[in-house]
Amino acid sequence: MRLGINTFLFTSPFTTKSTRLFPTFKKWGFETVEIPIEDPAHIDPKKVKAGLDKHGLVCGSICACMGPDRDLRGTVKQQKTGLKYMKTLIDQMVELDCPSLIGPVYSAVGRADAVPAKEYRAQWKTVVKNLKELCAYAEKKGRIICLEPLNRFETDFINTCDQGLKMIKDVNSPALKLHLDTFHMNIEEKNQAKAIRKAGKALGHFHACGSDRGTPGGDHIDWKSITAALKSIRYKGDVVIESFTTDVKVIAKAAAIWRRIEPTQNEIAVKGVKFLKKTLK
Repeated sequence: MRLGINTFLFTSPFTTKSTRLFPTFKKWGFETVEIPIEDPAHIDPKKVKAGLDKHGLVCGSICACMGPDRDLRGTVKQQKTGLKYMKTLIDQMVELDCPSLIGPVYSAVGRADAVPAKEYRAQWKTVVKNLKELCAYAEKKGRIICLEPLNRFETDFINTCDQGLKMIKDVNSPALKLHLDTFHMNIEEKNQAKAIRKAGKALGHFHACGSDRGTPGGDHIDWKSITAALKSIRYKGDVVIESFTTDVKVIAKAAAIWRRIEPTQNEIAVKGVKFLKKTLK
């Protein structure tokens, strides 16, 4: 298991100039960088790859930023925009030598409505159709897509491991895997370790976040059982710290971070990676 850091902790949007963060990430002990790309035009993939190589890092994952205009269960225009955006990310992943596109690839973040069961089923079929197309594109490019269930306040569509696995089964592509996050699971799963074991070989990506979205280890999550579960399924993917602070205003608002969770951004990264190294061994 490689340890990674999501750049949202320090900046939004990530641009080519944000590669200045890489030497610090390396110094702290991270092996991989997870880059949320809000607009593909923000980066020059070749220059970002050169920055990673220079500091002995790899881009382990690209995080899809699903705004209101990118929604695989939305209007026809929103669906097309979402597909075009994620296909462009996959093209950039090839240049970055990045294996995984991760996140809530099925819908716009923040879309949480109480829809009738019939409408939900219709949305489900629409997402299956769109993900089949996206996964076919990923297969051709040799990439994988890791679908992330979000908590009930951020989506009404896929909240649990079970729902994620059902979508994976319905799409039926070797390119589609599951992405679990301890923050979201802390809200939606009755037992995080059991959810990890249920995911099994379908688990392609993992976010390690504190129960309050702060530093992993400085919270009430049962990290011992989570570690045991990851080892029991022989998980070999990345374990990434994805946390947000009030220092990055745009992301703080989007993630409902209204107070300072930890003293500094650096503390989340430094203490977090130290804890995960000790815990995951």
